[in-house]
Amino acid sequence: MTDIKGTFKNLFIRYKHGACFLYALIYFPWFSFVEAHVTRHFHIVHVPFDDIIPFIEFFIIPYAFWFPYVAIPLVYFFLTDKETFLKSCRFLFTGMTVFLIVSTIYPNGAYLRPIVFPRNNIFTTIIQILYKMDTPTNLFPSIHVYNALGTHLSICYSKRFRDFKAFKTGSLIIAILIVLSTMFIKQHSIFDVLTAIAMALIFWFIFYRKNFSFLNIIARKTNK
Repeated sequence: MTDIKGTFKNLFIRYKHGACFLYALIYFPWFSFVEAHVTRHFHIVHVPFDDIIPFIEFFIIPYAFWFPYVAIPLVYFFLTDKETFLKSCRFLFTGMTVFLIVSTIYPNGAYLRPIVFPRNNIFTTIIQILYKMDTPTNLFPSIHVYNALGTHLSICYSKRFRDFKAFKTGSLIIAILIVLSTMFIKQHSIFDVLTAIAMALIFWFIFYRKNFSFLNIIARKTNK
């Protein structure tokens, strides 16, 4: 019995940084709230370039691949690389919180989705299901884009992948395809994409490039 308690205690100490996952208790209720309260009255997000971008249903593949692309590296870093995991969480969760604040004070949406699909195939069927599950509201900055870029950054800056150039190149290609997919399946305006990229650049500078003293203090305390 003592050995079991000791094992659980050691696991708790080793993986206490998993407390970061508790952010889900903030994000999902807040996201559900803004989704429920944005129905017909919202600000339209649209730029002229949106009308030029074609609808390409095959891009539902990289769009859907976003889920494992973001989740798997985060879990991997949680288990193997505490420093990268914490930095990735700070990056992702900060941007996600900004998105929630924007959605709360500036409800927004778009009318980009095709009324009739130009083709009928398995990909358009999947997109129809996506459209029913995910409303075209609360679009910017695009979390799909922001988290894809954040995941790629965590892979690039992780010491574990320092010598895996081919892997990092593959990650970059996937991230780019995910970014493009948000526009080609008419889920996001280019405005959503550009604001997400801008936000990613800002927080990349803060969390990865700029050594602000207060961030270092927080990191040291968290790593203890």
